[in-house]
Amino acid sequence: MAGDLFVHLLSGINLITNSKGPEKIYASGQISYWKDGRDVPDVMAGVMQYSKTAEHPEFQVMLRVDFISGNSESGGTQFIGSEGVLTLEGNGFTIHHHKMSKAPGIGGWDSLETYPKKMQEELLKAYNQKWSETDQKEQTEPDTVYREPDNYDVNVLHFEHFFDGVRNGTPVVEDPEFGFRAAAPCLAANDSYFENKIIHWDPVNMKLVSRL
Repeated sequence: MAGDLFVHLLSGINLITNSKGPEKIYASGQISYWKDGRDVPDVMAGVMQYSKTAEHPEFQVMLRVDFISGNSESGGTQFIGSEGVLTLEGNGFTIHHHKMSKAPGIGGWDSLETYPKKMQEELLKAYNQKWSETDQKEQTEPDTVYREPDNYDVNVLHFEHFFDGVRNGTPVVEDPEFGFRAAAPCLAANDSYFENKIIHWDPVNMKLVSRL
């Protein structure tokens, strides 16, 4: 599962973020349905830790594949950030904008209501003195939605790039190094599953570091 389905997701993620890949890989899974003698999971989840580089901040990738999903063959990718969510869909993408307030917030979910009323009033007064009404508001704006043109065929473009690379030597994005950097962490996810260990990977030099 990881060697096939995970690698397609990592290819897109690495391309969008201009990343060379994760440094820490962990996977867990089980055989939940297809109990026919196979030794590979039909449900699998993976966590991949990307460290901060010159190209991107640190982030985590959480992957999941379910061969027994009652939702048919569906899937998607989301980039969840501090100012919104980018959702990649089959024929385009949607950006939902939501920026957290500058103020950390107070009341409703924390321990404020556990204090005596007088202390609560003092804390709220100090909070409002420190943070303006604008600081306390979350910022939103309409979603950004893009859909590919009706006459656009991603498969045609894919093959055009491939044949140009073969026939003319035109540089391609997914060259051997790009492909290996996407595939190796996915194979490491398989190792993590079978060995029940965290796999450490060097995405720059493309080599295994350790198994813990």
